[in-house]
Amino acid sequence: MAPSVHISLKVRDLDRSVDFYRRFFGEPAKLKSDYAKFVTQKPEIHLALGPGLESPAGAGPLSHLGIRVGSVDEVVEWKAGLHARGLKAEDEERSECCYALQDKFWLTDPDGNRWEIYTVLQD
Repeated sequence: MAPSVHISLKVRDLDRSVDFYRRFFGEPAKLKSDYAKFVTQKPEIHLALGPGLESPAGAGPLSHLGIRVGSVDEVVEWKAGLHARGLKAEDEERSECCYALQDKFWLTDPDGNRWEIYTVLQD
């Protein structure tokens, strides 16, 4: 599996956002009362939407950014490569996230943007 981009956005009104992204990307791959996920193929993007943006003056709509890889071995390879380049990661193994079981690690850039490198163990 080739790496793909994952974007997670906090939204004020999930129904309204789902309507917009449904028009933009088509039907959601996963839709719950408090979560929606859209998956595009060209380019491959995994866009997750969830409540949490309380006001326009808040921290903004970005929850985190991510790169989904095909296996636990690839997660380990990414982490080792980033560690070799001086970046520290926060491990999160076998975690429940986005209604799926995942192995992942997190990095935070200088501005506080969170990145996750992850694989889905069970969806």
